[in-house]
Amino acid sequence: MRNRASRSEVKTLVVKARKSLADTSGETTERVATAVEALRALDRAAAKKVLHRNNAARRKGRIARQLAKLAAAAPAPAKGKKGAAAPAKPAAAATKKK
Repeated sequence: MRNRASRSEVKTLVVKARKSLADTSGETTERVATAVEALRALDRAAAKKVLHRNNAARRKGRIARQLAKLAAAAPAPAKGKKGAAAPAKPAAAATKKK
């Protein structure tokens, strides 16, 4: 009985994650949060042998593919102020050890 309850919970989370990732009107951080929650639930179910590990991996892969699409479609983050100096790289030759 407990396996049925946890399997049902995982299915619900996966469906919510897939719907939120397919919906473009929602907040991006909320969409990612629901997907991460579903991924964690799949990991827990596979660890407890409620779901077969390949089944969990397949579902995680599908959600990850949708997440990657979301990341590719998102605009690039804004860069810093113009004229700001880039961080200096340490000189490797100057700190040579003997």
